[in-house]
Amino acid sequence: MVLVMKLLFLTCLWPTAVLHSSQSQHHHLHHRQQFSFLRKHNSKRDIKMRKLDSTKVRPLKSEQLLRIEDHDFALRPGFGGSPIPVGIDVQVESIDSISEVDMDFTMTLYLRHYWKDERLSFHSNKNRSMTFDGRLIKKIWVPDVFFVHSKRSFIHDTTVENVMLRVYPDGNVLFSLRITVSAMCFMDFSRFPLDTQNCSLELESYAYNEDDLMLYWKHGNKSLSTDEHISLSQFFIEEFSASSGLAFYSSTGWYNRLFINFALRRHIFFFVLQSYFPAMLMVMLSWVSFWIDRRAVPARVSLGITTVLTMSTIMTGVSASMPQVSYIKAVDVYLWISFLFVFLSVIEYAAVNYLTTVEERKQLKKRGKASGMYSIDAVQAMAFDGCFHDTDVDMDLTPFSDRCEENETGAGAASVSNADTPRMKRKRSLKGNVGRIILQNNHVIDTYSRIIFPSVYIVFNFFYWGLYI
Repeated sequence: MVLVMKLLFLTCLWPTAVLHSSQSQHHHLHHRQQFSFLRKHNSKRDIKMRKLDSTKVRPLKSEQLLRIEDHDFALRPGFGGSPIPVGIDVQVESIDSISEVDMDFTMTLYLRHYWKDERLSFHSNKNRSMTFDGRLIKKIWVPDVFFVHSKRSFIHDTTVENVMLRVYPDGNVLFSLRITVSAMCFMDFSRFPLDTQNCSLELESYAYNEDDLMLYWKHGNKSLSTDEHISLSQFFIEEFSASSGLAFYSSTGWYNRLFINFALRRHIFFFVLQSYFPAMLMVMLSWVSFWIDRRAVPARVSLGITTVLTMSTIMTGVSASMPQVSYIKAVDVYLWISFLFVFLSVIEYAAVNYLTTVEERKQLKKRGKASGMYSIDAVQAMAFDGCFHDTDVDMDLTPFSDRCEENETGAGAASVSNADTPRMKRKRSLKGNVGRIILQNNHVIDTYSRIIFPSVYIVFNFFYWGLYI
């Protein structure tokens, strides 16, 4: 009976066990298929990523040939040993501008570096060099040359960056740049515009002192060459020269420094036309007043003031184009002396006019004409009636009341013949004697000024041009 019960129980459980086992096998199979799919998908993605990364990491053919990855180019060649020699040569393409106000110059040049780095040596059956552009520069060691006292500089990048690297099989390297640089030039304007300015462009290593890098001119004095067509509007380039020296910094030591020296002699013709010649004309124009009658006050005063103001304008124009230096320039000497001559011509007439007035008053008092209408001196009379008055001439010709018929002529005077008027009589008496009368009535100061002023100015010009030229 017990055996029968066990058989019935097992018979009931058997279908359930078989069903559960079948479901479990199916579930495990599904998980294995899903895992296999994910593994294949991940494997494909890894292969794809490895392919993408290999294009970035794999060295270029040129880098493989030069073994760029095998060396540390953060260190200079021969680190820990003797200083590495770096040769320099320069070809000056143009001097773009010279600024006196900013005291600087702008120059475009080709800067070439020469050194040897055995880490870049390679095998070549034909012993031919390899030339690269600027992309390889960032991966190797290059000299850190900079321009001392430079204000602005840039490497030309049209159409591409103007950089060239040439490597020879034995490890010699040529590194060339096309650069425009603006640098300071310490100018001396004491002889301006008859001056010669000496400027220099200085090259030096920024980080490596003389214990690590020796900077020198590659071919001596022939390391500096210039374009044959270099010209400037205001300067004549006298010479280019190369020199070298040492610079000391208290915190870092001694550095090799190279100098590109050039002398600039200024063209003077422009300044002769714009400054010197107008100043000469104004001085000579001021001398004209010495030949004008001493009692022609409006003419002489207007001429004197005009020349003074013109000289002031010339001096202001010259100063506006120059730096505000604290010393006297050669052009200042000439313009100020010329201004002094013009100013003295005005002062000369002031003295002549004053002495003439005093003299005429004395003459009027001596002749008893100090009362009534004749108490007006000659200068005041001229201001009232607009006519010339000279004591001696007027006494010989006609009374003062008859000199200007415009002041006394009425309606009945129109019928009188012109030949009988006192004014025409005076004109006939003066005809042919104008020159003698003017010379006789000139003040002695005017007479001497006609000789002294031109003579002194000529002597000054001889000394000035002899000193500065």
